[in-house]
Amino acid sequence: MHKDIIIIPTYNEKENVSILIGEIFNILPEVYVVIVDDNSPDGTGKIVESLKIKFPRLRVLHRKNKDGLGKAYMHAFTEVLKNKDIRFIVMMDADLSHNPYYLKEMFKKGHEHDVIIGSRYVVGGSIEGWELWRKILSFWGNFYCRIITRMPIFDCTGGFNIIRAEMLRKLNLSELDMSGYAFIMELKYALFKLEARFVEVPILFKNRTGGESKISNHIISEGIRAPWKMIMKK
Repeated sequence: MHKDIIIIPTYNEKENVSILIGEIFNILPEVYVVIVDDNSPDGTGKIVESLKIKFPRLRVLHRKNKDGLGKAYMHAFTEVLKNKDIRFIVMMDADLSHNPYYLKEMFKKGHEHDVIIGSRYVVGGSIEGWELWRKILSFWGNFYCRIITRMPIFDCTGGFNIIRAEMLRKLNLSELDMSGYAFIMELKYALFKLEARFVEVPILFKNRTGGESKISNHIISEGIRAPWKMIMKK
């Protein structure tokens, strides 16, 4: 029996995580959800544990330290791919910026595609709640990545994605070494090199409603270096 799993990394998301989990299971009661919590000081992991009684398809992976988005996803991929019944793996943020409403439309594209991207930068996609400087930074950052890597997608950095598990199993996950948000670009580029079939579905991306943004100068500088590092890797 095929199973689809949504993986959501968390760090200090107590204000959002229970709302998001409820919305996901209301829209797609048949999916499984794995929360990867990096020992959140605000008790996010404990909150999710308390929800497992109400949502039996919910699981929590507790990690000891916060060491980057990429490491959290790598941990989760390694665990869930042990199950041969997994068909699709969903990546999404915990801050309510990715609306589960779009998942049904995105899953429909899975019949003919391997990577389905919830995209801010195709016709119909947009961003709500960001300052102008951040919109400009993100738009040109994606343009920069697309030109250098030649990936046939507009949203290279977006974290709302559905990936066919079969494609992830073809990757040597240990070779993906970027720890921050650049991991998302690196993963898409690795799938591109495997000739995965991509499609982008327009979404409205909303800025987080609770908690603190995790954007930093390190994330920006990593994003500048990442495309060059990816294309030069053998």
